[in-house]
Amino acid sequence: MAEKKKTTIILFSGDYDKAMAAFIIANGAAAYDHDVTIFSTFWGLNAFRKDQAVPVNKGFLEKMFAKMMPRGADKMGLSKMHFAGMGPKMIKHVIKKHNAMPLPDLIDLAKEQGVKLVACTMTMDLLGLQKEELIDGLEYAGVAAYLGDAQEGNVNLFI
Repeated sequence: MAEKKKTTIILFSGDYDKAMAAFIIANGAAAYDHDVTIFSTFWGLNAFRKDQAVPVNKGFLEKMFAKMMPRGADKMGLSKMHFAGMGPKMIKHVIKKHNAMPLPDLIDLAKEQGVKLVACTMTMDLLGLQKEELIDGLEYAGVAAYLGDAQEGNVNLFI
């Protein structure tokens, strides 16, 4: 019997369209029975932030980061054609018109398909993000855990 294929994705970008691409690829790989890991770090962690504010103790710098970063997958901006917020509204309209899945639904589908969603703990420390501020269903690990998955990966992507 053939060994199960593995796909790993580092989600570094905080752009809606790039995160959407990462989750489309992850869901496609999972549908083809790959073991899939998305390791989210730096601005990519915004895809895992909860939409609502969560009361947690933070220092001044951590509060500033929290205010500057989008709260949740649906609030992320586009990599191009942002147009002061009009770009994301337009792309979401096109997604709906074509019956495609928006990013929050792609994340839910990934969870349902057993995609391993990993939040980078070092980045969480640097940006002052706490587990309570992130969505349910995540694992928390550092780069060593990602490298362990990636060294067995048939497909390794950086988005």
